[in-house]
Amino acid sequence: MFLGMSPPSSRKRPSRADGTERIRTPASVWSAGLSLGLILLVAAAALSLAVGTQRIPLDQVWSALVAPTGTENDAIVRDLRLPRTLIGAAVGSALGLGGAVMQTLTRNPLADPGLLGVNAGASAAVVTAISVLGITSFTGYLWFALAGAALAATAVSALGGGRLATPVRLALAGTAVNAALFGYVNGLQLWNLNTLDEMRYWAVGTLAKRDPALLLTVAPLLAAGALLALALARPLGAVALGEDHARALGTHIRRTRLLSVLAITLLCGGATAVCGPIGFVGLMIPHAARAFCGPDPRRLFPLCALYAPVLLLVSDVVGRVVVPPSEIEVGTVTAFLGGFVFIHLVRQRKAAHL
Repeated sequence: MFLGMSPPSSRKRPSRADGTERIRTPASVWSAGLSLGLILLVAAAALSLAVGTQRIPLDQVWSALVAPTGTENDAIVRDLRLPRTLIGAAVGSALGLGGAVMQTLTRNPLADPGLLGVNAGASAAVVTAISVLGITSFTGYLWFALAGAALAATAVSALGGGRLATPVRLALAGTAVNAALFGYVNGLQLWNLNTLDEMRYWAVGTLAKRDPALLLTVAPLLAAGALLALALARPLGAVALGEDHARALGTHIRRTRLLSVLAITLLCGGATAVCGPIGFVGLMIPHAARAFCGPDPRRLFPLCALYAPVLLLVSDVVGRVVVPPSEIEVGTVTAFLGGFVFIHLVRQRKAAHL
């Protein structure tokens, strides 16, 4: 080593004026990733509409959508599969975007939206609504799930230090709140067997038999969360480089973190309220998307919102065809896939930090 030269490992990566790291991935690769994502999303939606217990040719699917004649296939496509596909696309996009925000906020590549207590808070609120108030409709679950997710995320933020919260504190607080709330859920289910029967179907996470009106109700919340997350991409990119760097660039760190928690709550709380807790989507998709864009949140977030519904819709189709005529819930399929991905990420030395 020549005198006065630093070893390569100690050199800092060049950064842009806004604080985000320079993207080594060419813009053409990101554009290709967007194009591929759109193609895959259309293909996944077509697959979701055509494949099931009764397979319907794509030409008949198209006819059912644009020129229905009242046949049985028309009813299956329009009344059953189309709402299911739309819900899957919206929920998948929300989970993928929420996962990307979560990983960027905590600088933890193994972070999942559930880390902020969103899933646990929603589950605790739903089981309370069932056992204490006797609510059994999915429409009734919706607002309790949203409220529970918001309260749990607020508690995690407060326990993590509030305005002084750090990624490590948030992770530890989220783990503690999750453990406490899931213990409460399990205890209440064992105490009330009726609650166990009602909760079991919701808690596994599924797109089946969901009222399309639920999506219309929660759509404004998902849209608000998505817009907020996209607006936070630039300041989150600066915060991810370190607090000192972010402050030097004029980023308001506390406000960015609080708004990020709000975005995660809106996105993942709304998705959980509609379909139940579906895990690992927010964990897997950001890692796949970074192959096209690197770590820059401004490019990462749109790709995650595009690729996550592809994963969820394909997983739902797999659950339909594995054990016909029965179905495996999509939450079970994503958990199966996510387990292998999680193990792979833990074993990757380069996944130690973002």
